Amino acid sequence: MRFLRTAAVLSILAPAAGFANEPDKGQTFDSNGLKIYYTVEGHGQPVVPIHGAFSSADMNWRLPGTIKALAAHFQVIALDARGHGHSDKPAREEDYGVEMAEDVVRLLDHLKIEKAHIVGYSMGGMIAMKVVTKHPDRARSLTLGGMGWLREGSQLQEFWGRIPERERKGSTPSVCLRSFGKLAVSEKELKAVSVPVSVLIGDHDPCRRMYVAPLQQARNDWPVTVIDDAGHITCVAKKQFRDELEKVLAQHSR
Repeated sequence: MRFLRTAAVLSILAPAAGFANEPDKGQTFDSNGLKIYYTVEGHGQPVVPIHGAFSSADMNWRLPGTIKALAAHFQVIALDARGHGHSDKPAREEDYGVEMAEDVVRLLDHLKIEKAHIVGYSMGGMIAMKVVTKHPDRARSLTLGGMGWLREGSQLQEFWGRIPERERKGSTPSVCLRSFGKLAVSEKELKAVSVPVSVLIGDHDPCRRMYVAPLQQARNDWPVTVIDDAGHITCVAKKQFRDELEKVLAQHSR
């Protein structure tokens, strides 16, 4: 998929373009035997933003200023998903998939947080949806960015299982991508979601057609905001995306 290739290029070019990460402020916790890296900033209702594939919490959320903006009103708990950033990168496919959603719940347990607003972008949206469908009691709200519904039994679910194995030392293992199909949810699970849900999608994002359109057919009660002049990769860097995310979280916090 084009957006995956673009994400891989972005992960290489971002440091060269001068987007250096801030000094390491994070810590790690043990999630069923794996080290998961996270940071906690700000005060207020907890928000857990989950980044996209080939990315990290720093690249997806800190560099565009999203963490700083949200931390003015919320406690922002940003983790590097397993296989990414400073977190462990296991080599077995069974260590990904649903385990990526369980990491979020285990992090809440580790921090003794009962409920949080769950925000996911791209891959993070798949993870976030799985968290909310498997653990509805742990979510205050769900915000999907650059993602919609990965439907159980769909061709898109099958696509992820056919990702070829290509390994680069230190990079996200291909088995992580191959496991995404296990994050699919059924229509029954989707319709059972009762927390407030919002969707933010770029006007040029191919995921708008592939994932958001089917979601709108099944859940037309979930508002979808289109971000102007934004593709899948550029959307998170847009001021409109950040402003809209702040707005929906404020609405969900009432």
